[in-house]
Amino acid sequence: MIKQTMGIHHITAIVGHPQENVDFYAGVLGLRLVKQTVNFDDPGTYHLYFGNEGGKPGTIITFFPWAGARQGRIGDGQVGVTSYAIPKGSFEFWKKRLEKFNVSYTEMERFGEQYLEFDDPHGLHLELVEREGGETNPWKFGDVTPEVAIKGFGGATLLSTQPEKTAELLEKVMGLELIGSEGDFTRFRSSADIGNVIDLKLTPIGRGTMGVGTVHHIAWRAIDDKDQLDWQKYVAANGYGVTPVQDRNYFNAIYFREHGEILFEIATDPPGFAHDETQGTMGEKLMLPEQYEPHRGQIEKGLLPFKVRELE
Repeated sequence: MIKQTMGIHHITAIVGHPQENVDFYAGVLGLRLVKQTVNFDDPGTYHLYFGNEGGKPGTIITFFPWAGARQGRIGDGQVGVTSYAIPKGSFEFWKKRLEKFNVSYTEMERFGEQYLEFDDPHGLHLELVEREGGETNPWKFGDVTPEVAIKGFGGATLLSTQPEKTAELLEKVMGLELIGSEGDFTRFRSSADIGNVIDLKLTPIGRGTMGVGTVHHIAWRAIDDKDQLDWQKYVAANGYGVTPVQDRNYFNAIYFREHGEILFEIATDPPGFAHDETQGTMGEKLMLPEQYEPHRGQIEKGLLPFKVRELE
């Protein structure tokens, strides 16, 4: 059996104060808050999801905001950089927008593409790249219109303790196509038109430590529950310890740590984020899984309030 993931489903990171997180990803980057819920394993912590208008796989970045938590260090065993795809011709708009909000950036080139590199308020490394692929994001927020709006993930840069092992996994197990190498990076591509480009750094830089400003895991797409069960057997047959299926309400998930120590998830595309809210109202109120609904009052009392707001 040979399997191929379509690419990234979502990326999950640890950040600081939720208002700072929402102001940056909604207020500055113009993403839609498509779901506010809690960490199913720690209901005293938000789990916030941002993406395109429909919250489609390949567009979703999720956060556990822990105000006052210890700062992490980006390094091997993590996603080092999260890349976003923007429409062709929008590069100058984004340079001016980052400048408007005093976000320092650098311009660089990799594999013949121009990138804007910058950090979010909590230290996550991000970049924007113009790409033809990916559908237009119809979401409009403030000055970010569909003509310039982030379409979803361009991809990610992986930092591995054993790059050769991670490269083998990406190509031979996850089914990504090896594109080639340039400098200290090897590039892989999946079949989707968004969340499809993975750059693997070939030289280890030192082990990362989990905390604020670091990516917790990267999730790959499974078509449905049956496909996910096939992935579970396939990953195990290739020598990786994989978890039982976890119900995350908006998708089902399995997890395994690859040999370069990056935590991988494989998540189902369905049911998506509109099954417990309408598509038009997604993200407007705190949604709790059934087991926590009886404790809503206590949970809400312990969470820091925030607002999605346009920034001047």
